[in-house]
Amino acid sequence: MSDNRWSANRRTFLKTTGVAGAVGLAGCTGGDDGSSGGTEDGSGGGTESGGTTGEVADTPTAQFILNPAEADVEIEQQYQPMFEYLESEVDVEIESERAASYTATLQSMRNDQGEIADISPSAVIAGEGVVDVVGIRIAYGAAQYFSTITTTPDSGIGGLADLEGEQINFGDILSVSGTLVPLTILQDAGLDVGTAPDGDAEDFEAAYSDHTTSRTQMVNREDVAAACTGAFSSAPYVPQEQFEEMSQDFVDISAEYSGAGDAIEEEGVELELLAVSDPIPRAPLVTRSNWDSPVKAEIEEAILNVTEEDLSHGEDYEGEPLWFTGVEDGSIEDYEMIRTVMDELGLEFEDLS
Repeated sequence: MSDNRWSANRRTFLKTTGVAGAVGLAGCTGGDDGSSGGTEDGSGGGTESGGTTGEVADTPTAQFILNPAEADVEIEQQYQPMFEYLESEVDVEIESERAASYTATLQSMRNDQGEIADISPSAVIAGEGVVDVVGIRIAYGAAQYFSTITTTPDSGIGGLADLEGEQINFGDILSVSGTLVPLTILQDAGLDVGTAPDGDAEDFEAAYSDHTTSRTQMVNREDVAAACTGAFSSAPYVPQEQFEEMSQDFVDISAEYSGAGDAIEEEGVELELLAVSDPIPRAPLVTRSNWDSPVKAEIEEAILNVTEEDLSHGEDYEGEPLWFTGVEDGSIEDYEMIRTVMDELGLEFEDLS
């Protein structure tokens, strides 16, 4: 698709997102105990702390901002092996915060409230000049993942065209697999997406939340016709043969293919596949561009050297495991397809950078 097609229609995306992000951060700058984003001595989570008189300088602190992709995952517990690994490799104390939204994650980095972050691929483009891509997370050998659009078997929806006039659930407005890529799929199918996601769609009603909420609401509510989610959320409920019929790339690349359909019998929920995206670069780990600390380079090197064993929990852990098994070197160039998606939707993130 040529840039000229969209040059007359480009619009500034989420012009008030900076304000919204700041509001979101008001409730998420602390951990579960409500502590503030910086250290108690006011060092702001990552600036070098001065030592007390006659003592060795304190260990520097780095704030790790976590992107809330799914509502039902205790992400700070999920990430604990990564925190412990970094502290074992680098003389640093890792503190963590779960952000209120994808937007709040990036806003936290922009406001110097975090030094390291788990962010959405869209935030790489939105945060150009704010964050440095350290590496792309790998899940069981795959550095790419997929977006899906699903419905329920009894919905009466036989294809994407049938979604006209219906409610469609999406992820966070900055989610690549939960919102941005699905909107281009719907647009390519002939549906008028209007000014979504920062405005109204013309041919359907759009509702935004997160991957898990998007999927579960569709299952439990008759007024929701379809859900747009990452395959990591939908694939366990989709029979494997549906992916085989629709996407060879998914079969060849996706880390979710082997487990497709595994939750159907256990949970009594089955979904019907309406669309699968092209491969999407997985979300990166980033550091704040203006973070001036001698430990920054050491942390970046340690992140790239992390192994699956380093990221594993102990046998007594009962929560969700960390979804990625390693990190490969990456840069903003790896996310150019995200810029293309934004161009197709006529979006700009310049006011976020």
